[in-house]
Amino acid sequence: MGRATPLDTPAMKEIFLNAGNKVRSIWWIPIFFVLLLLFLLPVLFVARTKSVDVPVSLQAIIIILVTLLCQLLRRESITVITGRLDAHWLRQLVAGLLVGAVLMVVPSIILTLSGFARWQVNEMSLSPVLPALAGFVWVAIAEEFLFRGFLFQRLIESLGQWPAQLLIAGMFLLTHMNNPGIFGATKVLAFLNIFIASMMFGLAFIKTGGLAMPLGLHFMANFVQGTVLGFGVSGEQEPGLFKAISENCPDWLNGGGFGLEASLPGLFTVTVITILLYRWKPSEGQFRRAIPDG
Repeated sequence: MGRATPLDTPAMKEIFLNAGNKVRSIWWIPIFFVLLLLFLLPVLFVARTKSVDVPVSLQAIIIILVTLLCQLLRRESITVITGRLDAHWLRQLVAGLLVGAVLMVVPSIILTLSGFARWQVNEMSLSPVLPALAGFVWVAIAEEFLFRGFLFQRLIESLGQWPAQLLIAGMFLLTHMNNPGIFGATKVLAFLNIFIASMMFGLAFIKTGGLAMPLGLHFMANFVQGTVLGFGVSGEQEPGLFKAISENCPDWLNGGGFGLEASLPGLFTVTVITILLYRWKPSEGQFRRAIPDG
């Protein structure tokens, strides 16, 4: 008879396997990152040799493929991540779109009523609007699948909802820290806004059990902020259907070049919506309760 290896001992098995004799959720996190790296490395190599950026659409596709692969290895459906694609999913998407619009319209109204913004209509054709719309769709898909998808679920199962929220919000913030337009007073406001926005997206997922509402929220907030209202979007300048004329308006009120998400009215609005989401009690047992597997 062969001698048992250290990995065969009950104590070691308990570290790697749960009561159902499956790999613990915490170990799927490094597995996800390793697979993501394997997919990204050749793409990054080609992009570097050609001196081009990796399109956000390709980033989103890679993240989705890695998510699908991890779900396949776990023998679970992708709908565990996305939520079941049905009429209810579409209603959640529409709700997210509406809340995302409110997220940027309310700060604009505050600026207007306080006399710090007046508006002019820009002459624009659909030619710049459609690419912006597609770009914001891909950004929302890439970031929500990465930050509120597979990783988020594994962290919830391993650590609980709030530790998972804090860790993901920290990661979300790190990916935005080098964006253009962050300086002075807007830096603190931008960091707070981004961190709380991640918590808001996370609550939208936790409350609904799917990505429909976070996707709608994320996309519409960016689209309204940039393409409709003409503000920067996380420091990236976008041509807008409207343009805010701000005279003697401090950056901490309108977000400067970073956008409304680096403004005090923006911080107020995202905080209120996050609190409302936290207090919201969905009907029909929609609240997603992750059960830690130890």
